Amino acid sequence: MKPTVALVGRPNVGKSTLFNRLTRSRDALVADQPGLTRDRHYGHGRVGSKPYLVVDTGGFEPVVDEGILFEMARQTLQAVDEADAVVFLVDGRTGLTPQDKIIANRLRQCSQPVYLAVNKAEGLAHSMAAAEFYELGLGEPMVISSAHGDGVREMMELVLEAFPEAEEESRAHHPKFAVIGRPNVGKSTLVNAILGEERVIAFDQAGTTRDSIYIDFERGDQTYTIIDTAGVRRRGKVSEAIEKFSVIKTMKAIEDANVAVLVLDAQLDISEQDATIAGFALEAGRALVVAVNKWDNLDAARKEEVKHEIARKLAFLDFAKFHYISALEGRGIADLFRSIDEAYQAAMCKLSTPKLTRVLKVAVERQAPPRVGLVRPKMRYAHQGGMNPPVIVVHGNALDSISESYTRYLEHTFRKVFKLQGTPLRVQYKSGDNPFDSDKASDKPRAKPMPRTQLPGREKPVRYGKSKK
Repeated sequence: MKPTVALVGRPNVGKSTLFNRLTRSRDALVADQPGLTRDRHYGHGRVGSKPYLVVDTGGFEPVVDEGILFEMARQTLQAVDEADAVVFLVDGRTGLTPQDKIIANRLRQCSQPVYLAVNKAEGLAHSMAAAEFYELGLGEPMVISSAHGDGVREMMELVLEAFPEAEEESRAHHPKFAVIGRPNVGKSTLVNAILGEERVIAFDQAGTTRDSIYIDFERGDQTYTIIDTAGVRRRGKVSEAIEKFSVIKTMKAIEDANVAVLVLDAQLDISEQDATIAGFALEAGRALVVAVNKWDNLDAARKEEVKHEIARKLAFLDFAKFHYISALEGRGIADLFRSIDEAYQAAMCKLSTPKLTRVLKVAVERQAPPRVGLVRPKMRYAHQGGMNPPVIVVHGNALDSISESYTRYLEHTFRKVFKLQGTPLRVQYKSGDNPFDSDKASDKPRAKPMPRTQLPGREKPVRYGKSKK
């Protein structure tokens, strides 16, 4: 097992910057603003031959007893309890603060070893930067710069010194699904309901989640990755730079996932923004499952109204399954998860060329593609050109003029025969060159005719005897 190292400290001391340095990534949002990170964020790191897990935590405010800061502190304490070692970050430029002393007193109560790191020390004399932090009584302060990498490797070598070398775990491909939607529709509550624990902060405030949180978990014998994403508002309402980066991370999470779970709020009207978010997942080619949340407190008339509104505004999601759930009460989660599995299997399915070709021929016999001028497109065979989403490539002649309506007909036929529920399907065409096309024929260089004497059967005859003079 890899050792787990938790990064702890008050807000804006550089924990996320150090996390990105250790994981050699840009997974954690970084900005000169306190309280940016709120949920626990896991990543993989390595020093020499020793791999490890590193946990980025929110700014630790141990004295608050309510609100979002209290939830952040609870997440941090849970990360400390799960960790094998703790790195306590302080700010070498700001110096020792009363809040650092409170955090140090709290960390002394944990059973894990605690290492004190004085960050933001670039350009400072190490002895002077570390001097006042001896007062915390946590041993020798290690002076580092997470932004420039100074002293980071030496610090991690010391932290991992007590742990034996662990074998690199195989990271085989497994299903990933992202929970997406507008702010405050219950995405984090749904994530916690699926995981069965308070893994991410679920708070009655729009914009609680700011980063995309990747969480590995097991259900039955299968490993999954669930991605909790930030809510996406209309572009005109996104003004803060932090929120813009959150939206970018959400879009990246959709592209990184195999399945997108679109969460709608049944107590609000189905908006154009819901359709926009679904459209982005569809454009990215991701399988889709729709969860209509907060269904438990609606009367029968409102439920019928919501269903009618969904059928009208989200008609382009006819391939997806809709589930009416209550994430807070945990209702409908099992059926929702079965649809996620089905959508993943459909997105990653393998289709044989003979079966695809037979289905194509039956579809053409039932309804042939319409003529374009004097030419009727001719379809010869089909094969699979990709997965997630499934791509079917149709070969033939004069296929450049196939209409969108006929393409939708083929998509519907393939989806029905192969039971591809929950995933978009793409049909592509590849036409062979027409040798009688004068425009294309004129572009090709003509071959020079062979000399008459070199043509087969036209060799110069051999004469025997005396030649005439």
